[in-house]
Amino acid sequence: MSFEHETVLLHETIDMLEINPNGTYVDCTLGGAGHAKYLLSQLSERGHLYAFDQDMTAIDNAKIVLAEEIEAGKVTFIHRNFREIEQGLAEHNVKYVDGIYYDLGVSSPQLDIAERGFSYHQEARLDMRMDQTQELSAYEVVNEWDFNDLIRIISRYGEEKFAKRITRAIESEREKAPIETTTQLSEIVKLAIPAATRRTGGHPAKRTFQAIRIAVNDELGALEESLEAGLKLLKVGGRMSVISFHSLEDRLVKQLYREKSTPPETPPNLPVLPAEQQPEYKFINRKPVTADSEELEHNNRARSAKLRVIERTTIKE
Repeated sequence: MSFEHETVLLHETIDMLEINPNGTYVDCTLGGAGHAKYLLSQLSERGHLYAFDQDMTAIDNAKIVLAEEIEAGKVTFIHRNFREIEQGLAEHNVKYVDGIYYDLGVSSPQLDIAERGFSYHQEARLDMRMDQTQELSAYEVVNEWDFNDLIRIISRYGEEKFAKRITRAIESEREKAPIETTTQLSEIVKLAIPAATRRTGGHPAKRTFQAIRIAVNDELGALEESLEAGLKLLKVGGRMSVISFHSLEDRLVKQLYREKSTPPETPPNLPVLPAEQQPEYKFINRKPVTADSEELEHNNRARSAKLRVIERTTIKE
């Protein structure tokens, strides 16, 4: 499978890490290896990148894209979900790193290759697994999860106001026969949404497919675990960049960054917080970085991208 992927916010994501040429960095979402290629171009022979991806297609592609860097011994691939960042790095005796970055969401090849079952535009068996070795797929979620669980994920992860109508339609159809394909599901969702609503806001199945994909891959749970672990792996002065593509991801990142960078309230009789009570991290950009007009012209998927960066300022024992 060809792995062509348009890298979003390429320079901003890496440049805001303030690269140390001799440093150690972690790519938590290798994907098409665009960010990795750019970062590695800034590392000396002493620098190193550890690149995570749960999709072996991405890793196999990166072995071609980064052939020169592999030969130079500057990159190590780790076939794991990024929620296992701490364990994956420990296997390579890495305790602290200079920077970590995430490019969240589904990469273009996963969306565009029909057999992966992510797309509501193309016929395929319901799948949506980023790690194709796992058992749970979209087929099980759609056909086996109970009514209340389906409403919950479509409402919460898809932010879909017609979640109950859509779930009723799914339940009605699967009672007749299993829902096998992406196009079957797409049509069921489309017909469940009022005609007036269908005429605006993009494809009517978009939010439901997003919700099911997030549930299949436990994306938000994995992200929260990974961010928490990743922040602890940063050296003093180390930074973390995160590109998010929908409000649920961005809200999670923003709230965690705020929590980690906000000092406790100062008591009235204590005008300055002592060093041990200062936060361990600081927000680099409270307002997210977004794609400029030039990038938007040739990459429509950058439209919803938001980049937030945080820096570790101290390590408390």
